Amino acid sequence: MPSWPPSGMTELSVRARELSALAARDADLADTAGALSPAVAEGIVGAGFAGHFVPARFGGRAGSARELLEGVAALAEGCTSAGWCASVLAGASRMGAFLPDEGQAELWAKGPETAVVGALMPRGGATEVSGGWRVSGEWNFTSAVGFSDWALVCALVPRGGGREPWFLALPREDFRVADTWTSVGMRGTGSNTLLADNVFVPAHRAFARQEMAEGRAVGSDARCHTVPLRLVSGLLFGAPALGAARAALRVWADDSRTGAREEEPGLRIALSRAVVAVGAAQLLMERAAGVADAPRAGALDVLRSPAECAFAVEQLVDVVERLLRSCGSTAQLAGHPLQRLWRDVHSLSSHVALRFDPAAAAYGSGLLSADGGICAA
Repeated sequence: MPSWPPSGMTELSVRARELSALAARDADLADTAGALSPAVAEGIVGAGFAGHFVPARFGGRAGSARELLEGVAALAEGCTSAGWCASVLAGASRMGAFLPDEGQAELWAKGPETAVVGALMPRGGATEVSGGWRVSGEWNFTSAVGFSDWALVCALVPRGGGREPWFLALPREDFRVADTWTSVGMRGTGSNTLLADNVFVPAHRAFARQEMAEGRAVGSDARCHTVPLRLVSGLLFGAPALGAARAALRVWADDSRTGAREEEPGLRIALSRAVVAVGAAQLLMERAAGVADAPRAGALDVLRSPAECAFAVEQLVDVVERLLRSCGSTAQLAGHPLQRLWRDVHSLSSHVALRFDPAAAAYGSGLLSADGGICAA
């Protein structure tokens, strides 16, 4: 099998690879329990994922998209759910950089390694009161909420005669968690429902969703805070699939050797095809990460990167699908890691940020309207 980690591994990648062994050991337990083990959850925060995008003035690394891609993929080789939780914690902490200064100071008062989760869809409502808002709502599919310290929830806030989606920061004591996560795959993410009932949120703990979409951070000019959201969202949600596909390849190759199937017709071709496909998907994601980390991005890049990340995940799902089918009934037995990986990547790929057709339609429209047509890409 190829050596996946690139040369010059970052500190985050090194820590992620160390944690990956523990996550792999506990992966079946997480799949059964519907949540990561406490040791893995603590390891994710301690490895630096929670503080990866935290502004430097609060002790964070204000790190790069490329570093996060490498770290998440390395961890997901041990457990897809662990990789997913690591990635969404990093992404939610990045959201904190759009709060007013006072809100940021409150969010990271105990240090940058604070577990922040995000409830991204506007499934709550807010009523304006003196000094802020009263917020109520139910936000399902909130990954890692079980071991979170804070949550940034999206709610419709009255503004200018209408209602706009805003994010509001809630400390752990201000929300409850309902055990509702019964997914086919990604079971270890513990993506349960977050509930808030008439909670007061001061004005300094809120910001308009549009500010994040356009990269208008408060008090930081680091690229990870000024980059448009569409340049990072596909990477955040797609990186675990890269690690899962690598893991599936290793499991499949080990099964093939154990079963003395090396000489079966087509085996070497199937292995080569899978390795090349995973490598190609990695290159697409690395290109997207490079664009996200670059000082500036063009209008077409903002459309291209989501399409390429979604396409890459489609290819990774296809790889795991082919590997599972080639193993016959054995790999579909309960407890076999390949069937868990198969369930994970199919569940992961259904995320709205990873749907190829909408992203491709937007990119295609941009290509047709750009000066120079497809040559502009």
